[in-house]
Amino acid sequence: MNKIPRFRADPALLGAPSLGLWFAYRGDDLLVRLVDGDPPAPFPHDVPLLETLGALGLEPVRVQPLGWLDAVPCRSAELSPDAPVPPGFAYVSLRRLHGRIDPDFEVAAGTAFQVQYWDRTHQFCGICGAPLDLEIGRRSKRCTRCAHQHFPHVTPAIIVLIEDGPRILMTRQPRFPPGMYGLVAGFVEPGESLEDCVKRETREETGIEIDDIRYFGSQPWPFPHQIMIGFFARRSGGELVVDHGELEEAAWFDRGSLPKLPSSMSIARKLIDEWLAHRA
Repeated sequence: MNKIPRFRADPALLGAPSLGLWFAYRGDDLLVRLVDGDPPAPFPHDVPLLETLGALGLEPVRVQPLGWLDAVPCRSAELSPDAPVPPGFAYVSLRRLHGRIDPDFEVAAGTAFQVQYWDRTHQFCGICGAPLDLEIGRRSKRCTRCAHQHFPHVTPAIIVLIEDGPRILMTRQPRFPPGMYGLVAGFVEPGESLEDCVKRETREETGIEIDDIRYFGSQPWPFPHQIMIGFFARRSGGELVVDHGELEEAAWFDRGSLPKLPSSMSIARKLIDEWLAHRA
């Protein structure tokens, strides 16, 4: 039986003030409650549960309907860069929280970030330059002059675990924590299929040719508005030549010598765990 998701998006939620959870962002940082002076691993009660953020002395720049976490209404809010820190709270990077928090909470927090990012960066029509109005009951805006409809942007990106017998290809970017490696990943270009993107990104970043491309799954990635589509593939040729304009390093690893891995909530880690459990 399929699990019923605890978080359900609902753009029709916004209305009269009611008690609900507030996913409030100051830039990339989420407002969370402090416990003993440190940010907790947040669960729903660790973001403000209020009718309005005014109770914390905060005045949102913009508010968007978000949905429901269990039976509790949720809203996203954009705060100004100089928004104060309410007593007992802190602003914590969503990247820092990734992998440390309840999965359903992370889905809600990630959706909130994408929604407020879209709201903040889409105030005017890209066709005629007129202001945009939020359409009530749906996740869209409409131009006040030319009536063109604008929806949130979702950028597709692939990520692939490449097998070569008993080993897999892993890559490292400069922004990764020390010692951690991930997998080949990249953005899909216009006119390109997902499978073509998997082949191109692998070839460009590592010089490796692949075949036997198999779909694994997908994951929303709110940094700021991606959808990661995961694949398995097998090396069919080529030698490892790292593009240092894209990667810091890339190397082959067998199951007995894996480096530090991505967080358990990432699709990269899910691909690796699947390989360890069933394919190695």
